[in-house]
Formats: sequence, C-alpha cells, structure tokens
Amino acid sequence: MSKAKIKKGDTVQVIAGDEKGKSGKVLQVLPESGRVLIEGVNLVKKHMQKSEENPQGGIVDREAAMAISNVKVSA
Repeated sequence: MSKAKIKKGDTVQVIAGDEKGKSGKVLQVLPESGRVLIEGVNLVKKHMQKSEENPQGGIVDREAAMAISNVKVSA
C-alpha cells in the first residue's frame, strides 16, 4: 500500500459512498488496512455491555473506519 497523505488531526471531506459530501477531523489512521476514522462520519450502532466505563450499557453510536481512498484533505 502506498504512503497515505492523510494524518491524524487533518480535516477531510468524503468523496465517495453513502457519506459523500460530509467532512470531519481524522481521529485515527490505520495504514496497514488503508482505513481512517473520521469524527461524526460513518456512524454505526454498537451494542455495548455494561462495564465500569459504561455502567448503563445499551446501544451507542460510534464511528466506523472507512477506506482512505474515499476521502480527500480539505483546504
């Protein structure tokens, strides 16, 4: 895989897929799988078990990774 020009903290815009047109800040880059996590984009519902961090448990919205090829750096 070629070196990605997108880094943690960059503001990016989604250029393909269901979230096309949305933008947000990069939370994490996963270079080995060619994916990125973007704040507030590609949200999925996750069923969480009760724990110390989440005493209530239940269903929460979380960002899912998306392909790095589907985003571009915003100016």
